[in-house]
Amino acid sequence: MTLLRIILIRLLTTAITLFGVAIIVFVVIRVVPGNPIAMMLPPGATDADIARLQAQYGFDKSIFQQFVIWLGNVTQGDFGTSISLRQPVSDLVLGRLPATLELSIIALTIAVIIGGTMALLGTRFRDTKGEAAVDVSAGMALSIPDFLWGLVLILLFGVFWPIFHISGRVSPSINIDFTTNFFLFEALMRLRFDVIADLIGHMFMPALALAIPLAAIIAQLLKQSLKETMHLDYVTLARTKGYGENHVIAREALPNAILPTLTLVGVQFTFLIGGTVIIERLFSYEGLGNMAIDAVINRDLPLIQGIVILFALLFTIVNLVVDMLYVVLNPKLRHA
Repeated sequence: MTLLRIILIRLLTTAITLFGVAIIVFVVIRVVPGNPIAMMLPPGATDADIARLQAQYGFDKSIFQQFVIWLGNVTQGDFGTSISLRQPVSDLVLGRLPATLELSIIALTIAVIIGGTMALLGTRFRDTKGEAAVDVSAGMALSIPDFLWGLVLILLFGVFWPIFHISGRVSPSINIDFTTNFFLFEALMRLRFDVIADLIGHMFMPALALAIPLAAIIAQLLKQSLKETMHLDYVTLARTKGYGENHVIAREALPNAILPTLTLVGVQFTFLIGGTVIIERLFSYEGLGNMAIDAVINRDLPLIQGIVILFALLFTIVNLVVDMLYVVLNPKLRHA
């Protein structure tokens, strides 16, 4: 099966997945009790006012008719208008998406650094107290959810030792005149070190809270893969050539042991994006997750639909990229 055919099949399954998600989300949020139109009207609104707004947002039609109309608009890039914010859903979602992506990427980077270091240390000091310490640390990191880590970090670095910001994305005093909402990456391109420092000061604690449980998962899987690889023939041959243990682990074992971890990192990255919902709320971070909670509280159906569809799209795209990278990096699959 050629790489192009694999990509086409995955794109087809992606379209089917998104269609199924759209149906489920559209139906579920409409059968939940509560009238979003009632939240938009003052206490003295008449039945005529309610009927007018229901017709404006299409709620006077059946669920099937609403879905057909909504799906037709989505294919043209129109996700509707937010009930609570009175703005196009696509503008709101795309405006908040860069903040969430930056936070997720920083969190993933921290998780890979911490998890990879723990795995290498555990392998280097295998069958000793050093490996046991790594295993205990990974177990503790994994047993505590990310929002509790967030509370711990707020107490440590926001209250007792206030060196990081505990809320927001950027300080009001910082002048942001960028052309995109990817503030961190654009600041890096423009060498705006004042903006970079402020953004990192706001982003570090929520990113670290997200990264700690993921780092534990990476450490456990990569260490296990390394331990299995250390008994293979080519690793033994490297030892007989006189290479040191650090060289054997880093140069011989790691390149092959890292492939299963790559798949895990890709899958966990999608969960990491979804996990930003609570963390963004905890740190008042102006991202997509924080907006999702507001949309649920206000029963903003168009905005909820747009956010969920975007999360599903990101999930499928990341999985597709990871699958393709695995095929490219794995010689067996590539030659097959």
